[in-house]
Formats: sequence, C-alpha cells, structure tokens
Amino acid sequence: MSPSTGFDPALLRSIAERVGTPTYVYSGNLIRAQYHALHDALKDVPHRICYSVKANGNIGVLKVLKALGAGADIVSVGELRRALAAGFEANSIVFSGVGKTASELEEAIRAGVGFLNVESPAELDTVIAVARKLKQRASLGIRVNPDVATETHPYTKTGEKTAKFGVPYDEVVSVAQRVAAESLFTLRGLAMHLGSQITDVEPYHRGTVKLLELVTALRASGIGTIEALDVGGGLGVRYHNEKAPSPRDFADAVAPPINQAGLALLCEPGRYLVANAGVLITKVLYRKHAGGKDFVVVDAGMTDFVRPSHYNAHHEIVPLKDGNRPEELVNVVGPICESGDFLALDRKLPAVEAGEYLAVLGTGAYGFVVRRTSTARSIPPRAARTSASSSSSPRKASFSRADPTRCSTRARRRPIRSSWSSVPRFSPSAMACSSWPIWRAAR
Repeated sequence: MSPSTGFDPALLRSIAERVGTPTYVYSGNLIRAQYHALHDALKDVPHRICYSVKANGNIGVLKVLKALGAGADIVSVGELRRALAAGFEANSIVFSGVGKTASELEEAIRAGVGFLNVESPAELDTVIAVARKLKQRASLGIRVNPDVATETHPYTKTGEKTAKFGVPYDEVVSVAQRVAAESLFTLRGLAMHLGSQITDVEPYHRGTVKLLELVTALRASGIGTIEALDVGGGLGVRYHNEKAPSPRDFADAVAPPINQAGLALLCEPGRYLVANAGVLITKVLYRKHAGGKDFVVVDAGMTDFVRPSHYNAHHEIVPLKDGNRPEELVNVVGPICESGDFLALDRKLPAVEAGEYLAVLGTGAYGFVVRRTSTARSIPPRAARTSASSSSSPRKASFSRADPTRCSTRARRRPIRSSWSSVPRFSPSAMACSSWPIWRAAR
C-alpha cells in the first residue's frame, strides 16, 4: 500500500485480526487535514463548514469534526440525534430533506436547530402547524432549486429543475413572504444543493449568483433577515482518475460574491472530508476459475459496500501482504447470491491467496452508512478509528463495537418487523444547547 494513502498496512492487518472482517477503518488525521484545507481556503469569508452526516454517521467521525468546529448537515431525525449525541450544538445544525415528517419537524424545532430548510410550500404548511402547536420559535431557511446542471452520476444530481429537491426558483419569494408573515419564524438563509461528486466548480458559481439574485428580490420586498447562503453540493474527490477540484477552486467560485453581498457562507461537504479517510478491510476466502474468468472471493459484498455495483464506481483495491507478485486480471466478488455482488471487475491485482487481507480504498463516504443486511448475514464489526487525536501515535487505534446510535441509511428509524425480536430505540439524554455564533470568523 502506498504511503500516500495515510494507512499503515501492518496496522490494518492487526485491526483485521483483532476485530474480524469485513471492517471499516477511518483516520482522524486525514479528516483533519481535509477540514483544515477547506477552512483555510475560506478564510476571507465568514463561514461554517457543516459536515454532511449522511456521508458517514460514525460517532467517532462526528466527534472529530465537532472538535474541529464544524457544524452538521442532516436529512433525518436519526441524524439529528446522532449529531447531538456527538456533541454538536443544535444551532450549528442544518436540517434539509424533501420528506421531513411532522414528528421530525417537531423534534427539530424543540431542539432548536439553526436552519430548518423548507423544501416545498406544502412542507411549510406542516412547519407552520407544528410551530404553532409547540408555540416555539424556529429558524428557517429555504432550499432553492436553482436549475443548475452538473456533470455527475444521474442518481446524485439534485439541482436541476426536474429534481424532487427544493422550492422552484420562481416560487421562492412567495414562500419567503409566507415565512416572514409568521411571528414564530425567522428566515435566516437560502440554500441550494447541486449534487454529489462535483468536479467542476463553475456550477457552484452560477448557483451562488442565482441565490444572490433572490436575496436582492427578498430585500426589495422588505425581507432583510437573510444572514447566509448555504452553497451545498458535494465537492468531488479522486477515487481513480477523476480530476478533483481544490478547496481554493471552490472558494474562488463562491466566496467573492457572497462577501460582496455582506453575507456568510455555509457549505456542506461530506465525501470531501471523509471518503479517502476510510478503508474497508476484507479477507480473501477462495480463489476460483470459471468461464475463462479468475475470481477472488472475499467476505465483503455489495451489502457491505454498494458503490461498485450500484454506481459502477471504481475503488482501488490493494493487498495488505508485503512482497512483489505478478499481476492477474481478476473479478473481486462477494458472498451475496446476486451476480451484481462485486467490488471490482476485470481488475489487475497482485496474485493474492486465500486467507490474506485486501484494503478497498476511498470507502470513508457512503460505505458503512448505507450497508444493509441480506441472507441473514451478520453485521460487520464496528469501525475502528486510527489516530484518535492529532497527538496520538499513528500505530494506535480506538475500537467501538457497540454504537447505540447505529441505524440504517440516513439513520432513519425502521419499524420492528418481528414480534419476537426488537431493536433498542436510541433516546439520547436531554442536552442543553447553549447559544453561540454559528459563523467561523474570516481571518
């Protein structure tokens, strides 16, 4: 494994032998490095980096980002609970999502989230009803559909007018006027989200300009409470041969016009912060030759890491065993009873043997958080987090097998399916959320 990955093969082997496989391992120091690079690039504009929890909701990862000063971007009440459990103050949390339920809205308003982003006039009806029932104030934002196209996977495009997300651009002023008419609400910001794995920053600039045009229209209509623009959309990372934008590229695209308007910036990176800070360790079970193909059968499958089969995503796979070996063209496949269960097809790998470990790189985002069970397979061991603090030895790792806040995708609550088994429901203890500035001051 290349030293540039930031992971020590010997340490990864030790973790695999201790906790079993498949297992995810995350590096706190790599997360910190990504955060600081973006924070430094945005130094000229008041800002807050709100980590997109849906990318990886591991509590250890969340605590690293909370300690750095990040806020949290969430899309479900389960993620709200995880963020609070990790120590995030409620007013540093942005809550978006096209399908928030009344009970989720109630819990968010009670908690006092900093930005509750409305995504449709119909949702606003529910927000109004919930706030009036609670007789409690709420800080709102409006998620705008800016109709800005991006070059990314069709499944992760969220900013075009045909997408389900956000209030249509031409309806934003009327929705804002309804918000402003409610005495319990303060309209604090406008938001957008363009998609995920964005490798060109020009759409960020176009979207920002469109949001600023709306701010001008709102100010002209007498609404002067807008504090910030939430420029969402996941900065792309390099998995294979992608050209990923730099934090400076992003800052140059969005910071100058926001600064000129006298506003603050929120951004919502997820993949950018954690993707390459995570690896999935899997064990080779068998070698097999059939139909002119060589197969490497491993114990991690599409239920453990879905991106290769679902998005046709390329992730580098490297053996953790030392030594130079000839390369082979192989299919790396898992144990699930589907032909789509693979981690790599027609991939050149050093000749590997049963019993050794492989590391699937770049799995820190949308890996464990979207795993599922199939054919009654057991849940993999909990992820280990290396370098728990910036001063700790890179040879040490902290382990957490029991995570009481673990849920499924987006940490949504699932109904109990069987009368003879149940899953403990997570109820975090009540937390006092002190009021503190949401913006990281420009330096």
